[in-house]
Amino acid sequence: MIAADDLFLPEPEPRALKYTVISVDDHVVEPPHTFEGRLPAALQDRAPHIVETRRGHQVWEFEGRHFTQVGMNAVAGRRPETVQMEPFRFDQMRPGCYDADARVHDMDINGVWASVNFPSQITGFCGSVFSAADDHALGLACVRAWNDWLFEEWYLRHPQRIVPLGITYLADPAHAAEEIRRNAARGFTSVTFPERPHAIGLPSLWDRDHWDPIIEACVDTDTVISLHVGSSGVHEMPPGAPRSQIASTLFGSLSLAACAEWLWSEYPVRHPTVKVALSEGGIGWVAMLLDRLDYIVDRSSYGAGWADRPSDVLRRNFWFCTLEDASTIDTRHRIGVENIMVEVDYPHGDSTWPDTQSVIDRAWGHIAADELRAMCCQNAAALYRHPLPAVVVP
Repeated sequence: MIAADDLFLPEPEPRALKYTVISVDDHVVEPPHTFEGRLPAALQDRAPHIVETRRGHQVWEFEGRHFTQVGMNAVAGRRPETVQMEPFRFDQMRPGCYDADARVHDMDINGVWASVNFPSQITGFCGSVFSAADDHALGLACVRAWNDWLFEEWYLRHPQRIVPLGITYLADPAHAAEEIRRNAARGFTSVTFPERPHAIGLPSLWDRDHWDPIIEACVDTDTVISLHVGSSGVHEMPPGAPRSQIASTLFGSLSLAACAEWLWSEYPVRHPTVKVALSEGGIGWVAMLLDRLDYIVDRSSYGAGWADRPSDVLRRNFWFCTLEDASTIDTRHRIGVENIMVEVDYPHGDSTWPDTQSVIDRAWGHIAADELRAMCCQNAAALYRHPLPAVVVP
């Protein structure tokens, strides 16, 4: 095993600030104490906890199963040659992965004003681990505990820098809606759902009895529904195929499928103010989807009875984020400049940290300043109702 001191690149210097950035897709790595003292006494000893394997890895244990911080999940600042697809220890990660104060320090290095953070392995990107718990009371208690941890240790410590995103207990619509409302009352502005619920054993979006109370809670509280790519699985793999390469290459197709299903669920039609944000799927497919919607609607009865064209509903109710999209950023006017946001994806392997400023400059430097301001921070600030700094650049 490589010594922890030999794993990291030299500490980066703060980057020159050219763009005010709100990253709408980063990740917390839950520290070992996340659930300590946060569950009811009768359930506390069954809460998720860290155990060490015989190989010296630190993994989460919950209901007899192990959940790992797999390599590429928390590699910010690591030397590339030290990264392997195996579980990590916490001393093999930058503290910014799991500590809020250290995270803000790393955001300052990168010139990021504020950050939306999705959960990691023990929770699943959409809280799916707890929603699928064998013991429903335990799963619900873990959902509440995770939200309390994020609220107390991340959001309250840095309310201007952390955009509070929560999870909810999706196995039960009443409990799910209740948790969304509880979080909204204390400042949470987003909740993460699976892209395609049916793919992970939940009712499909067309099961109205299940989803109506949940969507209504989001609409009533102006809570953004955040859909992270891969939250309901990856592309089906042919036998013998290189899983990681194909899965990451086809992220855009996953978001395309999820976006089409959420659109045709008609929740954006029945609830014109519902807000759906898709993370880490890029934007290259969005203009194509808009064109396809117009094509099929003009030549068929699809969307008949809708007050607005499906493509207009898409632009009204959906937002998209990008790491770079150097070529397809030039489709931004078809997508709607107001619908595009930036992600850093700290601390994952494809993150632009600590060089997000220069990445934006290289790919988007030709774009007018007002559009840059909108895509880099103003759209996210408006969507998530989050404050901007006193001075916004460019």
